Amino acid sequence: MKERYKFICAVYLLLIKENKILLLKRANTGYEDGNYSLVAGHMDGNETIKQAMIREAKEEAGITIAEEDIEIVTFLHRKTAPERLDFFLKCDKWNGEIINKEPYKCSELNWYDINNLPSNIIPCVKKAIENYQNNIMFDNFGW
Repeated sequence: MKERYKFICAVYLLLIKENKILLLKRANTGYEDGNYSLVAGHMDGNETIKQAMIREAKEEAGITIAEEDIEIVTFLHRKTAPERLDFFLKCDKWNGEIINKEPYKCSELNWYDINNLPSNIIPCVKKAIENYQNNIMFDNFGW
C-alpha cells in the first residue's frame, strides 16, 4: 500500500505591541542565515498548533503565553521540497521578559515597525505579515 503524503508543519509567532513586531535574525542554521524571521519552529507531533507555539515562544524568547491569548491569523501552503504548511499566530499579551534563548541560532531579537520591515526578511514571512495586515486567512506561496 502506498504511504500517504505528509506535510512538514511549522508555527510562527506574530508578537505585536504598539505597531511593532518582534523579529529575529537567523544565524548558524544553514537556512536563511542573516535574514529576519519570527519566533518559530516545527511541530513536534502530539501537540496542537497553539501548544506548539506556546512551546516555541518559551524555548526561543523565554516568554509564557496562554492559549486563550493567541489566535491563528493566517497560514501558507508553501511550495518547497518538501511542501510545508506554515501557521502564523498573533499574540499581544505574554508573561516574562523577552530574551534571546538561542543565541547560537539567532544573532538578534528586536522590535521593528510592522509597516517598515527590514529588506532582508524571509519572503514567505513577509508575505504572511502582509496577509495578516490585509485579513487574508489563507494563501499559497511559491507555486
